[in-house]
Amino acid sequence: MNTLTEKIIGAAIEVHRVLGPGLLESSYEKCLAHELHLRGIQCIRQQKQPIIYKGLEIDEGYRLDIFVEGQIILELKAVDKLTDLHLAQLLTYLKHSGCTVGYLMNFNEKLFKDGLRRVVLNHT
Repeated sequence: MNTLTEKIIGAAIEVHRVLGPGLLESSYEKCLAHELHLRGIQCIRQQKQPIIYKGLEIDEGYRLDIFVEGQIILELKAVDKLTDLHLAQLLTYLKHSGCTVGYLMNFNEKLFKDGLRRVVLNHT
C-alpha cells in the first residue's frame, strides 16, 4: 500500500502545483481523479456508500469524494484550515466503509503538505 499512497500524494501535489490554492473543492476533485487515472490508478468520484442503522439500510448514507482502488478514501477540502469536524467526518467514513486508511487533503494551503493528513482506523 505504501507505493499506492506515494502515487496518490504525488498526484495531489501535482494538482496543487498546477492549480494552486483558492478554487472550489469540486475543481480539485475532478482534477485529482483525472491525474490519478493518468497515473494508472483506479478511482471513483462521489462513490455512494450506504449506512446501516439498526437493520435499516440507507442507500445513500454518504458519498466518498474519491475512493481509490477500493481501499483508500480521499476526503478533499478547500478551507482555511482543517478542523476536528473534518477529521471526525473521515473517521466516520472509514468506520462505515470498512476501510482502514484515508487522507484529508486541504487544497487551500500555500504548501500542500500543510493541508495533508493521513488517518488510519483500527477496526478491531
